[in-house]
Amino acid sequence: MADWVLHVDMDQFIAAVEVLRRPELAGLPVIVGGRGDPTERAVVSTASYEARAFGIGSGMPLKIAARKAPDDAVFLPVDHEAYEAASTEVMSTLRALPGVVLEVIGWDECFLGVETDDPEGVARSAQAAVLEATALHCSVGIGDNKVRAKIATEFGKPRGVFRLTRENWFEVMGDKSTRDLWGVGPKVQKRLAAHGIRTVRELADADEDLLVSEFGPRMGVWYHGLGSGFGPAVVDPTPWVARSHSRETTYQQNLTTPAEIQAALAELAGHAFDDCAAEGRPVVRVHLKVRYAPFETKTFGRKLEAPTTERDDVIAEALALGETIDPQREVRLLGVRAEMAMPDGGDSAERTPVRGRI
Repeated sequence: MADWVLHVDMDQFIAAVEVLRRPELAGLPVIVGGRGDPTERAVVSTASYEARAFGIGSGMPLKIAARKAPDDAVFLPVDHEAYEAASTEVMSTLRALPGVVLEVIGWDECFLGVETDDPEGVARSAQAAVLEATALHCSVGIGDNKVRAKIATEFGKPRGVFRLTRENWFEVMGDKSTRDLWGVGPKVQKRLAAHGIRTVRELADADEDLLVSEFGPRMGVWYHGLGSGFGPAVVDPTPWVARSHSRETTYQQNLTTPAEIQAALAELAGHAFDDCAAEGRPVVRVHLKVRYAPFETKTFGRKLEAPTTERDDVIAEALALGETIDPQREVRLLGVRAEMAMPDGGDSAERTPVRGRI
């Protein structure tokens, strides 16, 4: 028997939870975001497959989604508690499968580590167990490491299973855009393209020294390996230890004065600090996110001179960062993230740009 990594991803998770609560919505374009009012400023959290057919996707402003949506589209508010409860039930079900190790990487996705000669059989068992316990469907990617398992899931959606390994990596992925790789966003894609690297195979064949010069010694090596589908294969069940807590708000009316911005930052920083204080861990760094009207986002941060457990210190740092906001531009969103010191014996797993522990 061989060691396999399975990536389980719930299909249209948030929308599916809403349809379970409201069966009459089945088959309709369902868009979940903000308070469910498409006239307000908020973004799409999840769109059902029916809504995605109209070009509506996660992260899109609700107002744009409303313009794309058909007349029978349904807009719903975000209900975090309902999704958390459904996620807990899904993960508990998967954790109970015989012979598997489970690593949660998000509300709606996880890795399973298993030793078997029939990974497809394990994948189908996982799908059946989740469906029976929750009435929710999921897709499963099978790989010989986490990177390949994660990417494989996209080829199995919806409700399917797909295997991606070293043997078929270039056959499946070679001609794909680098954007199709887990952890490559639009900015990295653009930087790679500037060097003539547009496909996965071109990334694998690229000069590693060139990538190191562009992205640094750690990330350059990581991106080069990503072109060949390299990645860790150990599924770690250790609970995730939060690095930070953040608060952000999209304002229905733009903030137009320094006084409004400073007041908003003080409130957000206070709430972010309170979340950190509840864990009993000092704050070591503060980050600021600002979205100017109409939709340009900037993020930046600064390390504190010393770790602090004082609320006023975090607020003061956020306000200092706020001094860099362009006073000539209107602000539609602000966010403050407080990064914490790791606890003794905390999670020391190696990290890369992909979400979660890999």
